Amino acid sequence: MDEYTFSHRCITETIEGLQEGLIHFSGPSRTAVIYSIKPNDPIYIHDPQNLLAGHEPKFKELYIDTDRWRKKTTLCYDKKKFSNLIPVKNLELAGLISYGGRSSSVDYQMWFTEHHPDMCAIGPTERWLEQAVWRLSHDVANESDLYTGISGSFLKEYATHAVRDYLVDEMNVLIGWDTRVRVYPILEAVLKISRTPEEGAWPKGKLIFVEKHSLSKMKFIAKFPKTEQPVLENVKHIRKLLQSVENSDRKLVADEKTIIGIIKGDNPDFSITADFKGRYGFLKLNENTLCSFSDGSFKSTTRKAKLVQVEEALLDSDMDPVDASTLFKIITGIVHSAARQRHGCTIVVDLNEAPIFISGQTLENSLDLENHDDLELAKSLSKVDGALHIGSDLKLHGFACLLDGKYIPGENRARGARFNSALRFTAEHDNIIVIVVSSDAPVSVMMGGIVLEIKIKLKPSIFYNVPVLLKKWVTSSETSYY
Repeated sequence: MDEYTFSHRCITETIEGLQEGLIHFSGPSRTAVIYSIKPNDPIYIHDPQNLLAGHEPKFKELYIDTDRWRKKTTLCYDKKKFSNLIPVKNLELAGLISYGGRSSSVDYQMWFTEHHPDMCAIGPTERWLEQAVWRLSHDVANESDLYTGISGSFLKEYATHAVRDYLVDEMNVLIGWDTRVRVYPILEAVLKISRTPEEGAWPKGKLIFVEKHSLSKMKFIAKFPKTEQPVLENVKHIRKLLQSVENSDRKLVADEKTIIGIIKGDNPDFSITADFKGRYGFLKLNENTLCSFSDGSFKSTTRKAKLVQVEEALLDSDMDPVDASTLFKIITGIVHSAARQRHGCTIVVDLNEAPIFISGQTLENSLDLENHDDLELAKSLSKVDGALHIGSDLKLHGFACLLDGKYIPGENRARGARFNSALRFTAEHDNIIVIVVSSDAPVSVMMGGIVLEIKIKLKPSIFYNVPVLLKKWVTSSETSYY
C-alpha cells in the first residue's frame, strides 16, 4: 500500500468512527476534515455528506488563494513522531464546530462537525475532534505495517472520555493543575445511579461533588462520620440516600469516593453537580450545564423540545406564513410548559379548513390562543387526561379529547397508550399533526401514521467516500451538486 493510499484509508476509517460516536452523543451528525500530510503537499478534503457545502468561498480564501495556512512552526516533518501536537484555532464557521492541529507526522488537519442548536455545551464535542487529530497523527506515524485500525472504534465509544476531558480542562482553568479530583469515578457513579430505580421510581435530586479542602467551609445540615460515609461504589445505597433530597433544595455532597452529608442552599466555589430528573438528568460544572445523561450514557442535548418537525410541517402546509409562525409559537409554549411541570400531554393540530370532530370536552366559545389569558388556560387544560384540539384558526376547540383508530404497523408497545393512540389517529385523518409530550421522554411528533424524524437535508456528494484535492472540491461544488 503506497503512502497516500494508506493516509486516505486512515482518514476514511477515522471519520466513520467519529461520525458514529457523535450520532449517539448528539443525534444525526456529519463529519468532515481538511488536511495536508507533508509540509509541501497539496491540501485535501474528505466530506462524504457535504457538511461543508456552502462554505466553498471561505475555504477558497483560506486555503487556495493564499498559502498563509502553511505558516512555519517549530515542528519538523518526522513520521515517527506524533505526540508534539500544536493546536490550530477553530475557523468559527456558522453552524459548525471545528478543531485542528499540526504535528510532525501530519502537517495540517482541521476537523468539522455540526453545531446542533440544542447542545448544552460544545466543549465535549471539541474534545472529540481534538482526539481525532491525535488519532490520525498516531496512525499516520505508525505506517501501514503497524496500523491497527482501532481509531474508528475508539472514537465511536468516546462520549464519556470527551465529557471527562472537557471537565479536566475546565477544572485546570478554575482551580489549577494541582487538583486531586478524579473525574472518571464521578462519571461512572452518575451513570450507574441514573439507571438504578428504587421501588420502581427513577432517581431525582441533586448530588454534588466537591474538593476535600472545600468541606470545612460548607454548612452541612447533616453530616456522616468518616467511618460511616457511604462509598460511591455502593450504588444502591447512594440511590436510597438520594431520596432524602428529592423535590427539595437540599443536596447530597460527595468527594470522588464517599458521600459526606447533606447541604442546603448555594454550592461552594467549585462543584460538579449531577441533577437527576427521573429517567434523565444533567451534569453541571458550577452553574454551567455540560451535558445530559439518559439510558446509561451521556448526551449533548438540552432535552428541550425544538419541534423542528412541527415547524417544517406548518411551513409546508397551506396556512398563511404569519399564522403558521404564530401557531408554532403557541404550540411551543404549551409543550415547554408541560415539560417544565413534568406532566404528559397530547396536542392535536388540525390544519383542515373546518376542524374535524373529535370526541371530548367541547367549548361553547373556542379559546383565542393569541390571547395571553386564553393561552395560559390552555396550558392548564393540557394537564387533563386527553388531548387539546387546536385549529389552524389559532383557537382551542376542545380538550380531554379521546384519540382512537385501528392498529397500524410501526406501533411501539413500549411507548404506552398515549403514544400509540395518537399514531393510530393520525393514520386515519388527513392534515392532522399530533404532538405527544411524555413526562420523562423526548417529544414525539406524528403525521400520517408515522413519527416524524428530524432530517438533515443532504445534497449527494459527488466524491462520496474518497478524499479529494480541496481545489477540485471547491471548483466542482460550485457547479456539480444535483
